[in-house]
Amino acid sequence: MRLLLLMRPEWQVVCEASDGSEAVQKAEELRPDLIVLDIGLPKLNGIEAARRIRDVSPNSKIVFLTMDNSRETEQAALSTGAQGFVHKARAQSELLPAIDAVLRGKQFFSRILTDALRAKAPRRHEVLFYSDDTVLLDSLTRFVAVALKGGNAAIVLATKPHRDSLFQRLQAEGVDADGAIRQGIYISMDAADTLSTIIVNGLPDPVRFFGGIGGLIEAAAKAAKAEQPQVFVFGEAVALLQAEGKTDAAIRFEQLGNDLAEKYEVNILCAYPLSSFHGEKDQHVFQSICAEHSAVYSQETS
Repeated sequence: MRLLLLMRPEWQVVCEASDGSEAVQKAEELRPDLIVLDIGLPKLNGIEAARRIRDVSPNSKIVFLTMDNSRETEQAALSTGAQGFVHKARAQSELLPAIDAVLRGKQFFSRILTDALRAKAPRRHEVLFYSDDTVLLDSLTRFVAVALKGGNAAIVLATKPHRDSLFQRLQAEGVDADGAIRQGIYISMDAADTLSTIIVNGLPDPVRFFGGIGGLIEAAAKAAKAEQPQVFVFGEAVALLQAEGKTDAAIRFEQLGNDLAEKYEVNILCAYPLSSFHGEKDQHVFQSICAEHSAVYSQETS
């Protein structure tokens, strides 16, 4: 690998590390422009090393090497803010172009990975049950930042306090949220206002649902810069319905979300405060909501 990198005289290899812990230490000492990380490192794996490197050397760009082409690994790598993802089987031909792209501020993913992920990964419709706003905003910031940093688009349907806090957090993460809004790749809307345009006779109307949210997705996808653009959608309109005791409407909204995920290249994250559910009397509601999602997460303040 070192010999491959030395083929480019304009680059200098300043250090090699034998495990994840040493990689973090050397990153803090040397603050390199770019770090090539194996995911399968001893002592501290590459994903966790990248998260720690982000704290100690935030300007270092990261390119991952991996033998794993699972969606879970890709998402975990993206969540660290890495810009490159190269499969080891393609390292000889793709590592140098990947580094070139990342140093120019672009992203690079091995063709073998994108093909495999596209072939076997269904669209996601996930739900987060959270204990407080800090937990929600931590997850939401990662969700939206991953989308925008990857050249994709994000749509957020949330309350004004959550939208305002998210905007500030994205700016702090180095995401130009203002610019993303101007470009049409970040759409932030009030959840209650959105509900008022969709609910008819107490339930979401499918025509209005697809005409409104579907139209936003199509516009955002056209504005996105990724080669195979995806739209990431966060919504807490369902939580507002649940808080008002309109369980049937919330579940119907979730069912329409599944239809949306089938129709478009979209990843959906819903969120409910745990305080919306009260013991055994809400157990059936909780289970019904979980059943409409491809993954369920419950997080409390640590």
